[in-house]
Amino acid sequence: MSMKRTLTAIVVEDERLPRLSLLRKLEDFRPQVEVVDSCDNYDSALQSILRHRPDVLLLDIQLQGRDSMQLLNELKDSMALPYVIFTTAYSDRRYLMQAIKLSAVDFLLKPVDKNELAMAIAKVVGLAGMAAEVSDLAMEGKVAFKTVSGKVFVEKDDIAYVRADGNYATVVTFHGKEMVMESLAKLEQKLDKGIFVRADRSMIVNVKRIYKLNPKKRICTLMTTDAPEVKLELSKSAMDTLYQL
Repeated sequence: MSMKRTLTAIVVEDERLPRLSLLRKLEDFRPQVEVVDSCDNYDSALQSILRHRPDVLLLDIQLQGRDSMQLLNELKDSMALPYVIFTTAYSDRRYLMQAIKLSAVDFLLKPVDKNELAMAIAKVVGLAGMAAEVSDLAMEGKVAFKTVSGKVFVEKDDIAYVRADGNYATVVTFHGKEMVMESLAKLEQKLDKGIFVRADRSMIVNVKRIYKLNPKKRICTLMTTDAPEVKLELSKSAMDTLYQL
């Protein structure tokens, strides 16, 4: 495929709410990804894909009892297959192996996580020969981190702290954590100064999310409105730095 500024996409999902949710999430990737149609069944999907010939296909594994693998095999007779990102409610190894055989870009469990979707889109962007830098993805309020399998895109406000892990680092969010292939020094340059503070040699903390500091136990509690609180054990120097803010 020649390099192009915009990738066209079709969403195929037979359930209304998951389809609308995925379409909303894909709006974050405009204009690099432009959704040209969405379909809720096998037959309409077949017709639409043949008509639009999209670059990217976000495809539910099961379409009202029909197998989407059959859809792809049918399409192969008439056109080169688009980049396929499978979505499914089932973590079934059988589906995964079929997806691998069809050279799928990714295999996402529903409800589709925004960060996992961003990683899948970044893979497509790279495969299509487009620059995959975060500035090109134009995702305001997010930051890109390099991982062993590609990139992960995280909402800045969701980051609680970052801890050095040898030559790499662990990014801890209010919803989980990610091992990233970047040094703490490089991440410090990437994160907003004044919000993310280098507490000590091994720690960057989102001071905007600090709720409580306990100097005696050297515990920092970070909170957001829609997730469980995060408790962080600090070194003495880190506690001193944060306590003086």
